[in-house]
Amino acid sequence: MEAILQYLWGAVVSFVLAFSVGITYMGLNRKVTARVQNRIGPPWYQNFLDVVKLYSKKTSIHHGTMHHLGPAFLMVSSVLSLLVIPILNGDRFFPNLTFQGDLIFLLYIMTFGPLGMALGAGQTGNPNSAIGVTRGLAQMAGFEIPWVMALVALMIQYKTTSIIDIMNVQVESGKWIMFTSPFAFLAAIMAMFGMFRYSPFDIVGAPSELASGPMSENGGKYLFTMMSSGSVFAFAKLTLYVDLFMGGANNLIELVVKTFLLYMIPVLYGVVNPRYRTEQAVRWFWGWPSFFGLLALIHASIS
Repeated sequence: MEAILQYLWGAVVSFVLAFSVGITYMGLNRKVTARVQNRIGPPWYQNFLDVVKLYSKKTSIHHGTMHHLGPAFLMVSSVLSLLVIPILNGDRFFPNLTFQGDLIFLLYIMTFGPLGMALGAGQTGNPNSAIGVTRGLAQMAGFEIPWVMALVALMIQYKTTSIIDIMNVQVESGKWIMFTSPFAFLAAIMAMFGMFRYSPFDIVGAPSELASGPMSENGGKYLFTMMSSGSVFAFAKLTLYVDLFMGGANNLIELVVKTFLLYMIPVLYGVVNPRYRTEQAVRWFWGWPSFFGLLALIHASIS
């Protein structure tokens, strides 16, 4: 019973931590973007005010069962991914559900939410939602290739599918995988641009074209759920990158510093690049990112 309570407590604390850090990062993104564009921008805590406002609103627009389940799919996918990914190195305060083969599991569960949201957005009947879903699935087909190639390269090189084992390899050797497997790191970082969907890969929402795309018919608690799941998912993905390529983190301060530095890569790349068209985005991911993914596989096979 004590072990179960510890896991439940760890899950609650992990969710609160992921939500708080993720929402803060999203607010800092708005602030950084504004400053680069010579604007003042909203305060960094604006997103906290937004989620409170959205949660307090009542929603009277209903488009069917899948419209209700779409945001729920996103939340389930983000929370389940978070609970599988180790938060700190060997820490018992954040017990997680990691297991042998968790990398393969994550490859599936991380696509579960977007696909469920695509079904929910499709039932709204809004053409902007349908176009956004089509763009999103096309872009996913682009960045998933180098992302999977990078993970498979790590599995081959270190002969494990466990995140904990890969973290232990880095702790024991004293070397981060971003240096020992640079091609896998480059492929994964480039794939991350598509995961976060910041410019120039913000073709899914594209507010000036699609009125936010899949989110067009979602407001109030629906949008609250989508923003919350997005913040949790962002923290989970950044933590996964830290675990796989930067040796994990020994404390929360180290984790926040590493995840923030990683988060700034797609943010700063986005503020200086205009939006791509769908075919340009897919072509970009099938170019250099996939090339580095192929080099990572070759390097893993011969090392």
